[in-house]
Amino acid sequence: MSNVSGEASAKSASGNGAFCIWLMGLSASGKTTLARLLGEALEQRGFTIAILDGDVVRNTLNQDLGFSRGDRETNLRRIALQAQDLVRQQIVTIVAAICPYHTIRQEVRSIVSELVEVYLNCSLEICIRRDPKGLYRKALAGEIQHFTGIGDIFETPVRPDLEITTDAETPEESLARILCGLEELRRLSPEPVALKSVKLKS
Repeated sequence: MSNVSGEASAKSASGNGAFCIWLMGLSASGKTTLARLLGEALEQRGFTIAILDGDVVRNTLNQDLGFSRGDRETNLRRIALQAQDLVRQQIVTIVAAICPYHTIRQEVRSIVSELVEVYLNCSLEICIRRDPKGLYRKALAGEIQHFTGIGDIFETPVRPDLEITTDAETPEESLARILCGLEELRRLSPEPVALKSVKLKS
């Protein structure tokens, strides 16, 4: 199910201008998959899209950072600055990054204009069961220190703009809920309903 924050829906409409969608949640909650699906859906609507995946950014531009809380916050701060630069260029930007702490989320919101915070709510049990990269297995074996959900905390977002329960539906269902939520938040115009063809009797 999805939930739309009343605070977010009261914001002024951005028309079809650029904005940033920040997908946050535990590792294996569906961030990368939904970022790809959302990017494809928005491109079909005519938007220019950029995707900033937290793992990719960390392994390329932010290789100098470790996994302490300070380094994680620096990583997210840098991603936020990149996202804001892209939004200024009228590029709809999708960020897929865990973003585990309340304090850094507040800082991200202060950096990125036109931000839509989307919390992918997936239980730790399901994330461990999915574990597509084998990271939980390594963390539980002590091979990865400070791993979110195992050796470090994930502070549940208090008032995300959208909340999607990705452990209770398919990625396609989650995508539909995000698109519907973006329409409710007036970030997207509703898609026109296709007229059904009518077969005339002869």
